[in-house]
Amino acid sequence: MKERKATSQWLHALVLPLRISALLCASAVAVSTNTFTAETQRNAEIRRGVSDISKGDVLLSQPLTVRWRYESAVTLNLTPAFDNERIYLPLAGGAIVALKAKDGQLYWRSEMGGELSASPVADDVSIYVASETVGQPNAPAGALRALGREGGVTQWMTPLVRPLRGALTISGAKLFAGGSDGRAYAFDKHTGGVLWSIPFALVFNAQPVVKDGKVYLGSEDGTLLALDEATGRLLWRYRTQGAIHGPVAVTKDRVFFGSGDGYIYALSVDKGRLKWRKRTGAGVEAVVLTDDALLAASLDNFAYLLNLKGTMLWKKLLPGRISAQPLTVEETALFTPLSSSEGVVLGLKDGKQVNSLPTGEELTSSASPIIVGDAVILTTEHGLLAFARPVDSTSK
Repeated sequence: MKERKATSQWLHALVLPLRISALLCASAVAVSTNTFTAETQRNAEIRRGVSDISKGDVLLSQPLTVRWRYESAVTLNLTPAFDNERIYLPLAGGAIVALKAKDGQLYWRSEMGGELSASPVADDVSIYVASETVGQPNAPAGALRALGREGGVTQWMTPLVRPLRGALTISGAKLFAGGSDGRAYAFDKHTGGVLWSIPFALVFNAQPVVKDGKVYLGSEDGTLLALDEATGRLLWRYRTQGAIHGPVAVTKDRVFFGSGDGYIYALSVDKGRLKWRKRTGAGVEAVVLTDDALLAASLDNFAYLLNLKGTMLWKKLLPGRISAQPLTVEETALFTPLSSSEGVVLGLKDGKQVNSLPTGEELTSSASPIIVGDAVILTTEHGLLAFARPVDSTSK
């Protein structure tokens, strides 16, 4: 398909990291001289879709216009990975492209074959990508790769019996993911070695969250697991009546999440005991902590803000279902309602709309919006749109 620039203890333990020599080199069109710290993409910021340097650079309430477009007819329902200056866009056919956030310039394109199976993640050295084989619909195999930042060349690859699903998560020197075979995984991000692989009678299609030595992972049957980060040992589980897709939100003593059964849940961090739940009109795909409140996005077309004791502060009807994680910056939140033609920015204080980001086409992707540098990035059916302040706009 045409694409142009414009604008995944036992037999399962046979997964073996393979060192692959970098014999082929993809060209890096432009190489940044910026220096990055060892923690350019902290886990909380990844979940919120905000790069470290961007927090003070963008106010979602201010006027934003399209700075550049990257056109492609093969985007996916996977959120792009990013670092402080680049975006790594997953595409159909097992490809990923690296783009400069400032102007959309193409750095490189890497072809892995098969199809990408989970949202990728990046740090200051590598991009970590999960894929699956095609042509085996009943039992597709999977793989996890690290691609080099400066050329997209494979640094290591770990074959997997079944593909990883949902999204990958980085915490320190580890990668975490859930597999379609019901295994929860931890990998060494430097080598691809499997640190632990724990089987469950579940199917995963969610994003793990790591906080204070625990890994939280939701499943398709509505079970939330809390695992020991070091060993994968099950600490507790809690069962709901609907699939859990989005990442949880964690405070010192509470873990919050949404379920396909239409409820927002608050559990104790230590034992996983129910503290409260709040019903919405449909499945809840995403929750985000915003200081002392909890923002929730539901498939009933409403956004909800609750205090941390479960009291409703406000709810706002949006022009479509909300399946993507909202992007929060300062006192605002950006939503990308399905079937609408614009991103909607709400003020967190009262839920009133304070801005919109017109896309010029119907939004059909469940990929979450992200911020890289001073650009707000939306994934559409036909590529990427980068919004920024008009004074910084450039013509592509």
